[in-house]
Amino acid sequence: MKPTDILKNEHRLIERMLNVLEKFCEKAKENEFNKGDAEKMIDFFKNFADKCHHGKEEDMLFPEMERAGIPREGGPIGVMLFEHIEGRNFIKGMDSAIKENNFQKFKEDAISYIGLLRNHIFKEDNILFNMADIHIDKKTQEELLEKFEKFEKEVIGEGVHEKYHELIHEMEKNYK
Repeated sequence: MKPTDILKNEHRLIERMLNVLEKFCEKAKENEFNKGDAEKMIDFFKNFADKCHHGKEEDMLFPEMERAGIPREGGPIGVMLFEHIEGRNFIKGMDSAIKENNFQKFKEDAISYIGLLRNHIFKEDNILFNMADIHIDKKTQEELLEKFEKFEKEVIGEGVHEKYHELIHEMEKNYK
């Protein structure tokens, strides 16, 4: 297994929650939306998609790609980092909209976030990760796998992935 395989697997989970968010927006009525479920989705995107997944990319994979000669500025890494920031802004917008009970704002930010992340994931899976697989040597890839595992245990915490797997499963039942 390569580090990019782990990240691609995480993408599949993120895509599943994006599908849930999309169904959630379709089913909810103006200012009558389930804030509890919305908050659970925001928690997933903040902690799993951003802190866990983007944390591995930004703090571990991307620096190794740069060391392997792939430029940050003017290159695909810079684009991905910019999109991570855009995504965080949409999450903040959804979070604020929940507090303000403003479903229209929530839905606007959610739809923008869904579109951004789906395109972002496609680019990473089909372009960026292929570049990483080609340019990062086998020894460094093995070191990245160890760093990912350490990050999961020490920063994210035991059982967090399982918690989010259960949440996705639960939400998929509610928003088909």
